[in-house]
Amino acid sequence: MRDWSSAKWVDPSLHWKPQPVQELPGRVLLDLATTCNLRCPMCPVWGSEDDQAIDSVTGAMALESSRRLLDEIMKAQPLIQPNMYGEPLLAPNLREQIMEMKSRGMAVAMNTNGLTLNESLAQFFVDQKVDSVMFSIDAVTRKTLRKIRGIDKLENLEAAVFRLMKMRGDAPFPRVGVSFTIQPDNAHEVDEFVSRWAGVVDVVRMGLLFENGTFPDMETPEPRLPCPALYNTLPVHNDGTVTICCLDGFKTTNMGNVFKDGVGAVWDGEEFAKVRYYHETHQWDKVPFCKPCNGWAQFSFEEEIRDGLLIRKSPQYTYYNKIARLNNWQGNLLGGHPKPSEELVGVGDT
Repeated sequence: MRDWSSAKWVDPSLHWKPQPVQELPGRVLLDLATTCNLRCPMCPVWGSEDDQAIDSVTGAMALESSRRLLDEIMKAQPLIQPNMYGEPLLAPNLREQIMEMKSRGMAVAMNTNGLTLNESLAQFFVDQKVDSVMFSIDAVTRKTLRKIRGIDKLENLEAAVFRLMKMRGDAPFPRVGVSFTIQPDNAHEVDEFVSRWAGVVDVVRMGLLFENGTFPDMETPEPRLPCPALYNTLPVHNDGTVTICCLDGFKTTNMGNVFKDGVGAVWDGEEFAKVRYYHETHQWDKVPFCKPCNGWAQFSFEEEIRDGLLIRKSPQYTYYNKIARLNNWQGNLLGGHPKPSEELVGVGDT
């Protein structure tokens, strides 16, 4: 990696000792299509009332552009998430895109609302050994679902989960999970949701709501540390723009464009280097997008085993992993990281 110690934005009096950065990211988020069939109020993009801002980020990633990107990062064998603020099942050329990823030996883990998951697509995911599919449900009653996601088709969402599980059978992949983002309108259903799904699917993910630049309900540990995402995650929007992190749905930050400059040039570029420097020297004010955020804390965790479940808790997430299905939790899902993939794909739930 390039030596930035003599850059004009580095203060010599701080005696900066840069943290190591791998040559290529171990996790790459590709927003294949920034489009969605829902307008969930909790979503930073589709829950916005600013239609003009939404229009400014919508679009689909060109297949040839993504191919070039995949060729460049193939040697790193990163974990690929084919969505951020788009419903991946609506992406044009989704099957071709996934085949391109899997043919290069990459792990693929996605979040989806599952509304358009028919038998043909479910079978495709099984045949391609897509590594993880997480269904965003967020409710156990139709009334609550209406408040959280603007629809009352709870039976359709649950049917999609069981459709994929039926197609997969006892095969290892895909790893099938359901997620629940805790917020005032569904907090009363947390325990019932866990009871409904834990031990049924491979994993249940319970997460906190992100709003106004932070996770307000998170108990944030001290001291504040540099965000691990800066050292392992590359968020690529449909036009190739890279932002500081996946929480920046409206692209208010810009680290560069991988379709124009290549992944290596952006990942090892000056914009990322500056943000890492400011984090490492605790100059949070120099990165306005990061200043209020406490999402960095999600990367620490503790575990317990109870009732046939491996329960992993971080300040942001709690995962209920079915021990009998842990064979599809390791391996490629690590994506070059010390922790399983579902702990790294919670943002941008669709």
